Amino acid sequence: MRSAIALPIVLAFAAPSLAQTRTSKTLDIYILDVEGGNATLFVSPSRESLLIDTGNAGEAAARDAGRIMEAIQDAGVRQIDHLITTHWHGDHFGGLAELATKITIREFIDHGPNVQPGQAADGFLQETYPQLYAKAKHTVVKAGDTISMAGLDARVVTSAGETIKTSLGGGGAKPNPYCASFKPGDSNAEDPQSVGAYVRFGKFRTIHLGDLTKNKEFELVCPTNRIGAVDVLLGLHHGVATSNSEVLVHALHPRVAIMNNGTRKGGEPEVMKTLHSSPGLEDLWQIHFSLLSGQEYTVPGMFIANTIDDQQPTMPIAPMPAPAPGPGAPPPPVHSGKAYWIKLSAGEDGSFTVTNARNGFSKTYRAGL
Repeated sequence: MRSAIALPIVLAFAAPSLAQTRTSKTLDIYILDVEGGNATLFVSPSRESLLIDTGNAGEAAARDAGRIMEAIQDAGVRQIDHLITTHWHGDHFGGLAELATKITIREFIDHGPNVQPGQAADGFLQETYPQLYAKAKHTVVKAGDTISMAGLDARVVTSAGETIKTSLGGGGAKPNPYCASFKPGDSNAEDPQSVGAYVRFGKFRTIHLGDLTKNKEFELVCPTNRIGAVDVLLGLHHGVATSNSEVLVHALHPRVAIMNNGTRKGGEPEVMKTLHSSPGLEDLWQIHFSLLSGQEYTVPGMFIANTIDDQQPTMPIAPMPAPAPGPGAPPPPVHSGKAYWIKLSAGEDGSFTVTNARNGFSKTYRAGL
């Protein structure tokens, strides 16, 4: 695989399009419904764009690429300046080839080779991916690299199984008190390779760690938390229990968490309890209502972007047990209606507003709390 490795990442751009010459006073972040996969779009005040992941593979690729394009058009940008594929699982890179037929992608960013052999990922990396970045820039990032975006401090904090060794501003001053009670977890081979991105805009701070698993979370924030506190924790590995340990979530002390879960993927009770007990957490927002949470652990509906299409006359309080994985697992409930995103707009002073596109509900979080 041809690749260019640079530290820090320095990018050269052609003259910006008309849409990209517009300026805004906010950093806008779209957390998109790709049915339990991941696609998160950052648009800087100068309208430079960073997309993290492209949704699901197979028959869902066209659907998810279309949903990403709706957000891109809403944001008023005409190209993707940087595209991070966090890792080589089909719910994270699946819509990439389809998306590349609809919009110019200037830079492709990833952690390097796939470490969990599989026909879909390996075939994509051998046959399709090189053609996509052949006329663009391809960068394999390391922990500690910087993604050059005007007005933002964008850092790679994890990649290829490695974590940053130097603390960011506000991190590393004191031992992390949650390290002593940490319990190691199990994982597959590829999730721990995830590219994790930390983004700071003025006093506003957020982080998206892909599907980084518990043991790597421990490495990132123990014995000291090298990240510090964040305002918003994004992604949360769909809300599955192989990630989202107290050692990370509680140490980051987020005011808001936004979970990219599906109807029957993520939102697991263990994770929900960790989030609801996190010191300083004001609100959890969810891309989907989770049948795995039931009413026992879920949040009020105004914080949930997408419900279930087949509404029941009554909803049981108890969470639904997760079906056993494998070829015999029942298909997830079909979400055939309109997909809604959650949009976050952050000011340089650290204040931010989160909006649920389904019901128009917005909540503003003041700076300095």
